Amino acid sequence: MLGDLAVQLAPIFHMPCQVRPECLDVAFARHRMRNQYFSTAILEAMQPLVEPGARLLAVTAVDLYVPVLTFVFGEAQLTGACAVVSLHRLREEFYGLPPREDLLRERLVKESVHELGHTFGLRHCDDWRCVMTSSHAVERLDVKGAEFCFLCGRVVAGARTPVLV
Repeated sequence: MLGDLAVQLAPIFHMPCQVRPECLDVAFARHRMRNQYFSTAILEAMQPLVEPGARLLAVTAVDLYVPVLTFVFGEAQLTGACAVVSLHRLREEFYGLPPREDLLRERLVKESVHELGHTFGLRHCDDWRCVMTSSHAVERLDVKGAEFCFLCGRVVAGARTPVLV
């Protein structure tokens, strides 16, 4: 799945994307009472792993949160180098539905592009079709596109930084 993600991200960002083989143990970020993982702590732990001049995207199966929200699909450092995305709530099984691999992959691409967009300095976009529009529910994620709108796309086109997944 990560190899396919890297292949799909490359043309969107107009730069090379590759999969790194190492794993990060995120047990330190687990909140025992919530049974979720603090995404900001994961981003901080990723920072030393970033290669100079690159962006690093982590994909995890654990459920992510930030203290002010019930959950997050992902989080990124605004104008930083790190982003993290969770498959946990992108899976149809989480909602009591049969698995749909195609939908999971589509959601993963959209959420990955969205979070990486934040690393380029993009904030949430008002255009509901743009991948940078906010998605607080999986239904919102499903209706938006996987591409940047014209304005958001111009920001990303100005940067040429490789993405590591």
